[in-house]
Amino acid sequence: MTSQEAQRTSVGVPRESTPGERRVALVPGVVERLCAQGLDVVVEPGAGQAALIPDDAFTKAGAHLGDPWSADVVVKVAPPSAAEIAKLPRGSTLLGFLAPLTDPDVVARLREAGVTGFALESVPRISRAQSMDALSSQANVAGYRAVLLAATECTRFFPMLTTAAGTVKPASVLVLGVGVAGLQALATAKRLGARTTGYDVRPEVADQVRSVGAKWLDLGVSAVGEGGYARELTEEERAEQTQRLNAAISGFDVVITTALVPGRPAPRLVPAEAVRRMRPGSVIVDLAGSAGGNCELSEPGRTVVEDEVTIAAPLNLPATMPEHASELYARNVQALLELVLVDGRLAPDFSDEVLAATCITRSDPGEGHP
Repeated sequence: MTSQEAQRTSVGVPRESTPGERRVALVPGVVERLCAQGLDVVVEPGAGQAALIPDDAFTKAGAHLGDPWSADVVVKVAPPSAAEIAKLPRGSTLLGFLAPLTDPDVVARLREAGVTGFALESVPRISRAQSMDALSSQANVAGYRAVLLAATECTRFFPMLTTAAGTVKPASVLVLGVGVAGLQALATAKRLGARTTGYDVRPEVADQVRSVGAKWLDLGVSAVGEGGYARELTEEERAEQTQRLNAAISGFDVVITTALVPGRPAPRLVPAEAVRRMRPGSVIVDLAGSAGGNCELSEPGRTVVEDEVTIAAPLNLPATMPEHASELYARNVQALLELVLVDGRLAPDFSDEVLAATCITRSDPGEGHP
């Protein structure tokens, strides 16, 4: 490395160590753009292997292979382990999913290590931060994959088929929780020919449901929250919602659940009684498994059959589409990096509302912690 290169801000891309994580934080196309901006990108050998991106694709884009942990800025996908945090130099910066609401140990270790941490799941849901919204980009992948999983497990066709042997009516799909994942699930199921219906406790999303060709299920329970999320329901509201959902769910062949409340256990939307009322051969895909599940009978990370209904609670569906998921995530990382850097140097403006919300630890104790 030349003396000029040594003065450049370095960005490290490690190989993900979390079991089942196939994504990589940067892809060659983004690496090329960062190098053109004067950054020095260091990629750990094999970092893109699980996403089917060979090392030479990174080097052709301008990166070099080496130890990413000594870089000024390290970019990751999954939250770092204690061993990985120990590799970070004091005063360095880490960008990635850092689980600030669900794993406080990560925050504590980063603070103790003197590392500035920017959590991508904390990016605010505002217009100017849309390009950095990794939760949304990955939720799109999850919603799409959830429908394909449901179609595979379902004993009935999604589209209506007219054949010489007669006509087969289309499957009916209900999506509970109409955020990014839910809307993508509705749109994907519609493209496959299913009859689609969406439900959310936020009535303002009804028009979005209809915009993707789905019907709106109105249960008369509203829980408008902040930041694009629903608030937690009261006990009375939850009981009313459960009673009305119980009656509605039994009429659908497929139920896909996506409801999450940040930092809280996932709301239980599908009790065991509702599962028992579904037709044999029906399918539930629970995308909230990592937060405990929206279905009472879900077993996170497993697919089980209860009362002849298949219940799948997959974890980390975006990692099952590592090429496109990594491409989308890398663009989110690039957008946040460009906000943290000024003229190729680390100069985050912590008065910026995006950085203020995203920063979970600061390396300089004189600046205090957010």
